[in-house]
Amino acid sequence: MSKKPITNKDVTPRMFESDFLEFFSKVHFSVPLIVFIPVISYFIYQSLWIEKSDLKHFLFWILAGLAVWTLTEYVLHRFVFHFTPRGALMERIHFIFHGVHHDYPNDSKRLVMPPAASIPLAALFYFLFLIIFGSNIAPMFSGFLIGYLWYDMTHYAIHHFNMHSAFWLAIKNHHMKHHFQNPEKGFGVSTPIWDYVWQTMFPVKNK
Repeated sequence: MSKKPITNKDVTPRMFESDFLEFFSKVHFSVPLIVFIPVISYFIYQSLWIEKSDLKHFLFWILAGLAVWTLTEYVLHRFVFHFTPRGALMERIHFIFHGVHHDYPNDSKRLVMPPAASIPLAALFYFLFLIIFGSNIAPMFSGFLIGYLWYDMTHYAIHHFNMHSAFWLAIKNHHMKHHFQNPEKGFGVSTPIWDYVWQTMFPVKNK
């Protein structure tokens, strides 16, 4: 993957000849909130009001879902979005999945995941977690989706908002290094914790 973007401007390149596919490849950053906040609300309601979960149990599984999301984010980014393509078809797939973001990192219409991808993935993870976590699925999946929204909104903010606090500047600098210094390091977007665990942090320069 190229270390240098084609442009840092907010440019949206055409990805598909089909107007239909092109339309669904672009999304306003608010769309994930509109799609998934009602889903999260439903599962929270199910956990607290239908299943009558006690608060400690509920909060534990919310936090567990958040933790699982952070690892999922890291694994997807490192091993799926950054796979090494072989052949023209795989290079095309790689470009659609993630290469376009590295070529046009500030494209505001392709910074959050479009529902055409996020909804099927959410359904896949839901049924996987239902098998693994069983009756704890409602609070766990709520936490997982909260983590996903945090990731999507953080990613958009990194590229388009001015950061002022030390916390947000650290998050932004970590991701900017991934784009402009070494795309094979720094796979965590919403948190760098798994980069520390799996030793994919950027090397510290000696002063």
